[in-house]
Amino acid sequence: MIGVYDYTVVLTYLGLMAGVYGMTRAVEGHYRMAILCLALCGLCDAFDGPIARTKKNRTDDQQSFGLQLDSLCDVICFGVFPAVISYMLGARYFLGGIAIGYYVLCSVIRLAFFNVYEGNRQRSADPGEKIFRGLPVTSISIILPLFFLLETLMSEKLFSFLLAILLFVVGTLFILDFKMKKPKKKQVFIMMGITGAAVLFILLFTRYKLPKSTPEDEIIDSIVAGELFDGGR
Repeated sequence: MIGVYDYTVVLTYLGLMAGVYGMTRAVEGHYRMAILCLALCGLCDAFDGPIARTKKNRTDDQQSFGLQLDSLCDVICFGVFPAVISYMLGARYFLGGIAIGYYVLCSVIRLAFFNVYEGNRQRSADPGEKIFRGLPVTSISIILPLFFLLETLMSEKLFSFLLAILLFVVGTLFILDFKMKKPKKKQVFIMMGITGAAVLFILLFTRYKLPKSTPEDEIIDSIVAGELFDGGR
């Protein structure tokens, strides 16, 4: 079979499956499970790199495959998946649609840049600086669960408006060329603990319901059902 199937890519594959399953949960209105899946995607991503680097005899092709695989999965898990969650949570009006499209575009741009940057680094055998250039896309797996906590404190309309603003801000931070230090292991575990506590609170105490459909949604539903053309018969 083509591809790589050893332990160096297992977490990447698991993270991708969690992301796809989470999208199905979001579409069905099971937001708490979707948020949990997003956090699991972040957890898998936090450890897939360190685990892959434990194998010292990887060929150049295996390293390149891992690099491409990681970015492709990140597009789905931290680009498309959060966009689906955001749409289903209420960002389904004009500004929300623009925010979602902008967010996904910025995530793809950042990951394409990372592929070029990291590929050049690997070919030069340069260990590189322990920094991020711009905000990593995986940070949404922490930001969105924490933001979701606000759902219990505000109206549905305000929450969906602030969600669109959040997507604009986070997307912009993806492509801004600023430097930030990569977190150390202790800091990673602290962030994981905070995210885990947020997800636990969401699972136990939030009761988010499917936002009411907009007039545009109702028109589309009518077209799909054929009601606009057969008089509702």
